[in-house]
Amino acid sequence: MTLQWTAVALFLYAEIVVNLILCIPFISPKRWRSVFNWRIWSWLSPYWNKFFFAMIMALIILFLDAVREVQKYSGPEPMQDAKANPNVYDHVHMKLFRSQRNLYICGFSLFLWLIMRRVVTLLNQAAVVLEDRAGLQAQVEHAVKAAKQHKEDNLMLKQVRMKDHICLFCCEIMSFPSSVCVALRKSQAEVEAMRRQAKGLAQEYDRLLSEHHQLQVK
Repeated sequence: MTLQWTAVALFLYAEIVVNLILCIPFISPKRWRSVFNWRIWSWLSPYWNKFFFAMIMALIILFLDAVREVQKYSGPEPMQDAKANPNVYDHVHMKLFRSQRNLYICGFSLFLWLIMRRVVTLLNQAAVVLEDRAGLQAQVEHAVKAAKQHKEDNLMLKQVRMKDHICLFCCEIMSFPSSVCVALRKSQAEVEAMRRQAKGLAQEYDRLLSEHHQLQVK
């Protein structure tokens, strides 16, 4: 095996190891995202795209060269010469075998190189989705607590409103001073404003719950 094909084979073995490590199930996407955010990757990021496309071009050139070699040694002329001389027959088949081996090595290297980049991209996207889901879940939990508090406040407001109505009715019957009646009307207006605010909180809770349900469906 020549030097360039030895380098391609080592590159293929390295790709297999890296892809297997990336596919380990008990390492979460968040953990991989924290690894990808190391400072060393930020230093290498300006050169990463250039290196990626350079490797693709090199592997494509070697792949086409391997295809040419396979076609060269599987053509009719080498086979005719091989039939005439047994030693040439073994030599031609050896060359054909090496060409096919180089073709497979280069093809799988190119395929795994593209797969590895795609796996890294998907892990980053999965980590972002998990972070957004956790944030939305925290918002929904906060909204649920606010809704429960709203229900309790609404019950208290109904009780206070009922008491205010009774007191106002008693004021009108017993002819309380006008200042007391004005204060009761003012408190009734405040209760009405709090009731509108509670209604707004309930609508906001329903909206957040709907968004959480849509995110879970996605």
